[in-house]
Amino acid sequence: MQFTTVVAVVGSAIHAPRDAKQRSLEEAMYAVAKAALVDAGVSTDDLDGIVVGANDQLDGRAISIMMASGSVGGVGRDILSTPSAAEHAFVLGAMRIATGQYRTQLVAAWSPIEVTSIPDALKLGTDPYFHRALPLDELSAAALQANALEHAVPGLREAAVGIAVKNRNNGALAYPDRAPAPLEKAWITAGKVLHWPLTEGMVSPPAYGLVALVLADAAFVKERGLSAPAWIHGMGWATEPGFLGDRDLSTAPALVEATQQAYRAAGIKDPGKSFQVAQVSDTTPYQELLAYEGLGLCKREQWLQAQESGRFAAGSSLPVNPSGGALSFNPVYCAGLVSIAEAANQVRGQAGHHQQKDVRRALAHAASGFAMQYQTVVVMGSSELRS
Repeated sequence: MQFTTVVAVVGSAIHAPRDAKQRSLEEAMYAVAKAALVDAGVSTDDLDGIVVGANDQLDGRAISIMMASGSVGGVGRDILSTPSAAEHAFVLGAMRIATGQYRTQLVAAWSPIEVTSIPDALKLGTDPYFHRALPLDELSAAALQANALEHAVPGLREAAVGIAVKNRNNGALAYPDRAPAPLEKAWITAGKVLHWPLTEGMVSPPAYGLVALVLADAAFVKERGLSAPAWIHGMGWATEPGFLGDRDLSTAPALVEATQQAYRAAGIKDPGKSFQVAQVSDTTPYQELLAYEGLGLCKREQWLQAQESGRFAAGSSLPVNPSGGALSFNPVYCAGLVSIAEAANQVRGQAGHHQQKDVRRALAHAASGFAMQYQTVVVMGSSELRS
């Protein structure tokens, strides 16, 4: 999408509390929204609108936005909700500013772990007549995808294990209090099988997390003298069919389409040389590999060599998931929005211990739904991009 009004991320906050019972969900939402506003240097009164990413099934309540409204400053203010995926809340917030009707937006989402069974809650998103009776959840769908990829690319398991090692090591630096401990290749390979070919070391358990971002147009950024904005250069999004049997799980056509949209708007010609960091979907390491191809970073014929050479390791010319991604911190519903926030923080120079050097442009990719059904791509840069 090409914006007629330039939009930037001017503040963000990612909260990964150790103890979900330390404060109520409403209190935690208030805290993360307040932290994002403080980071931006603005107040609730400066917000023209709010977009919330909230999922009733995972929240365990009806109409989650009603519960959230007071905590994020929505009382008496324009507020919307997107239940499909948290990254869609970011897209909606940016588009609202792009219309010229709003100057600022707060985008917020969370992923609680209060439901008795997260897989059972996620099953409610499947077709009630054919799919819901099956033992099908996001993990089993991801395993089907991993099997399809292993069949399409011989020897791929070794690369997948290497990515799990890379991201776990990155996560130990980015989220030392929450990320699973790093594991050696042998432990990941020989670990307990959850759904073949996925072992315990190839996924991260669902985590409690919250994230909020503040968006603003160029005029507001200039008027307030806001420092280090991450300008949105381009966005794209696309969706694949809900029936897994209608899809080739070894490919990601929706990601290709979303990527083309974002790159066209941002003027990206050579993605392999255009970014200094990338945050991509890695619910499993196989998803990260598929993202390499869909984002134009690496052909599948080069996957094994790229992993072995450390082409996408932290400190390389294009670090992928220096935060550790979802393999290290997996707030299921809002993991995609966390990925976008991490990329924005890299551009803004505020990524903390895992900050990469000289990040002028960052790539963010979020995938959600069964076997990456929803695909979203965002390109952000440190300088304002004008058409």
